[in-house]
Amino acid sequence: MVQAYIKGDHSAIEVLINRHRNKVYTYILLTIKNQQLAEDLFQETFIKVIQSLRGGKYKDNGKFLSWVIRIAHNLIIDHFRKEKQMNSISNDDSEVDLFNSKKLSDSNIEELIIDSQIKSEIRILINELPNDQREVVLLRHYGGLSFKEIADQTDVSINTALGRMRYALINLRKLIQEKNLSLTVY
Repeated sequence: MVQAYIKGDHSAIEVLINRHRNKVYTYILLTIKNQQLAEDLFQETFIKVIQSLRGGKYKDNGKFLSWVIRIAHNLIIDHFRKEKQMNSISNDDSEVDLFNSKKLSDSNIEELIIDSQIKSEIRILINELPNDQREVVLLRHYGGLSFKEIADQTDVSINTALGRMRYALINLRKLIQEKNLSLTVY
């Protein structure tokens, strides 16, 4: 699809966006925790992708998703740098209202509440991890990247990426025990 777009098939970009929408958006949202900002950065990401493709800056090596997430990651960093320079901190940590969706209306409300609570507790635990461990968890489990892609994107070896994941899981288990949490559905 990338080559089709580069060769002039403008509908190919829509296919690429739709194919990778969930992983890229989820990565952005879980990193910045602000839905409106995540939507803006998602759009900025694909504007930059289109500009880069048109400018011939993408080398087709089968790592398109990893490349797109790297662009999103850089835009997130740019956002936080600008925010830090302006000395403004956002306290808008509002979550998406999971129960305001017709897709979920047939589900058991108790299951939805438990699932939502578990996901919320997991997000809180992930946020308590050191930055390098948190990044690997987000890229792997929410971004869907392989450890090779994570290593490439974070400029570390595969062994370092694997080690960070190992320590993240150890730390998550400790946090679960310390807080005496039960993260299972009965």
